[in-house]
Amino acid sequence: MSTKDITIVITSFKSENKIRNCLNSIDKQYKVINVENSNNKDYKANIEKEFSNVECILSGSNFGYGKGNNIGLRKVKTKYALILNPDAELFPETLNIFLKIANEKSDFAIIGPSIVENKNKLTLNNETKTAKAVKGFAMFLNLSKFNNIGFFDENFFFFLEEIDLCNRVIEQNKKIYYCPKIPVYHEGGRSHDVSYNYQMELSRNWHWMWSSFYFNKKYRGFLISLIDAFPKLFSSIFKFLIFSIIKNKDKKEIYYQRFSGLINAIMGKNSWYRPKV
Repeated sequence: MSTKDITIVITSFKSENKIRNCLNSIDKQYKVINVENSNNKDYKANIEKEFSNVECILSGSNFGYGKGNNIGLRKVKTKYALILNPDAELFPETLNIFLKIANEKSDFAIIGPSIVENKNKLTLNNETKTAKAVKGFAMFLNLSKFNNIGFFDENFFFFLEEIDLCNRVIEQNKKIYYCPKIPVYHEGGRSHDVSYNYQMELSRNWHWMWSSFYFNKKYRGFLISLIDAFPKLFSSIFKFLIFSIIKNKDKKEIYYQRFSGLINAIMGKNSWYRPKV
């Protein structure tokens, strides 16, 4: 196997600062497809000028994690694809170990790496084991295994789409491996500029509630999902009222978005909310 076996797919949104650390961590021999969830032509021009191995695709709108990755995955011509978050970074040995494990576990559909939170303190376990799911910050896909599965469910905008994909892989009796000796640094929740933090927090709260209900409905049915959702619904209403009374505007808005996301999911509406940035 060689560098020609892997294409790296990165979906970004307002990630101009963070993504450069990510791209700098990738050996320039590997092709990268960066799907930018906007129509920012300056961003595309700058990234492609700075990184000769990167093809930047402008989606034209903020489609979210799942659909953005699907756009990139459909462009991949190699045997494998590594989905990577903009706030993740590879180590010099990361891709070589992915290829080594892919050779050893040739029946795999997905391989998940170890998350490294401190780049200066690298301690890794060597045991590769089967798993029911892996985290979405870095997912190594054996593309031939997805012909009858498809990629991400585009109804999800954000949250749980990777778990849903893993569920569908397992349902088709295909293999997921978690390999702790593959290191990938992940900052977590920091793929955008800090000036957007509050708007992104509102979006996360809305979509966490929407995605949780949609996911449960998909696998457990509407009635059970509705019963499970009632405590969250009443909690969000209660906290909204409390923060309204004490005039905490930021917290009030957060719990309003939690309520709104859940109500929209219960009503069967799509995941329409977008951060105001």
